[in-house]
Amino acid sequence: MCKHLPIFLLFVFNISLSSLAQNQRDTVMRQSSIHHTSKGFEFMTSDGDFLLQFAGRLQFRFASPDDQNPVTFDDFTDQNTRLFKINRARLKIGGHAYKPWLKYYFEYELAQSNLLDFRIMIEKWRWLNFKFGQWKVEFTRERFISSGEQQMVDRSLINRAFTLDRQQGLTLYGNLAGEGIANFNYWVAILTGSGRGATSNDDSKLMYFGRVQWNFLGREVPFEGGDLELSQRPAASLAIAAVTNTSPYTRFSQSGGGSLEGYEGGLPGQYTVNQFQIETAFNFKGFSWASEFHRKYIVNNPTNVTTDLGGYYFQAGYFMHELLDFWPEKLEVASRYAQYRPDLSIIENQQNEFAVAFNYFFVGHKNKLTVELTRFEFRDKSLTQDDETRIRVQYDVSF
Repeated sequence: MCKHLPIFLLFVFNISLSSLAQNQRDTVMRQSSIHHTSKGFEFMTSDGDFLLQFAGRLQFRFASPDDQNPVTFDDFTDQNTRLFKINRARLKIGGHAYKPWLKYYFEYELAQSNLLDFRIMIEKWRWLNFKFGQWKVEFTRERFISSGEQQMVDRSLINRAFTLDRQQGLTLYGNLAGEGIANFNYWVAILTGSGRGATSNDDSKLMYFGRVQWNFLGREVPFEGGDLELSQRPAASLAIAAVTNTSPYTRFSQSGGGSLEGYEGGLPGQYTVNQFQIETAFNFKGFSWASEFHRKYIVNNPTNVTTDLGGYYFQAGYFMHELLDFWPEKLEVASRYAQYRPDLSIIENQQNEFAVAFNYFFVGHKNKLTVELTRFEFRDKSLTQDDETRIRVQYDVSF
């Protein structure tokens, strides 16, 4: 709750003061410096052993006729809820302590009073790193990319069904930096599997996650939307990720564990969820591409009934100034198509999303304006087809 925010900030501030106080034992007092970077305000000792980064982000949004992606056919009947709102208000604190490779990071959502991320990273070697705490699992590129660095106003229609969102646990990860096609990233994690903010597990079973990413052109594609750097060398990746978990939950979100439609009120250990995804990404000279292909298998353990879910999206963007001189340099156009099928055994049941967006980058992703037009089409074998066209305008600024 909001009442805990001052305690949280005091705790972080106390850690920073304690770290700096430790340096007073040295025979020569270290001098600190203060400056501003893309990660916010930085406070750093002269020897570089201690660093504190402090940043904020605000996201303002207008949406009509509504903001949230439709989930059921009932959502199409509410056509008059256009709104202005502060969609996100984030406080970010990170840095390193004692050694540059011993890193920490906190992220707090002020608008909803949620502690989103709190993690410690040991990143001494490029090929082997450790992370423990709570963070967004690197299962999908779309979800792992920060909401402030997305190419569209928000994530696609399929994100709700397939994301692992934030979990608590331990992961090993690294980059095997071979030359050319021998360049790989990997992530292996053991997690509680109960979602953000969980303080217990419902049974003795944990969530197990793995991801392998092949950077076959020798360079990683950054975890951000678009090719703002207008890369002069192409970067591409092909990734596969998989996860297994047994819990009461069939989906996860920023709120924690939850249920997909038809799976409400899960009991401890009721559902075993196995899922995988195949992902591609590419950047070159202002053009960007991303795609994901998902499969999810939900086993209702008391009845031994399995439901197969599927979905995918394709997304591309381009800075048209690379072709047309009259096109503004900082204006990007992007588009996305996504499809979600809640039960692959029922061919007629599917949900489709068509979206186009224009991004104007005043200062990269740190200060940008996005206008997006999206059309949703839902089909069901027992209901008539329904659709909706939505427009959203969003201003995102970090400082």
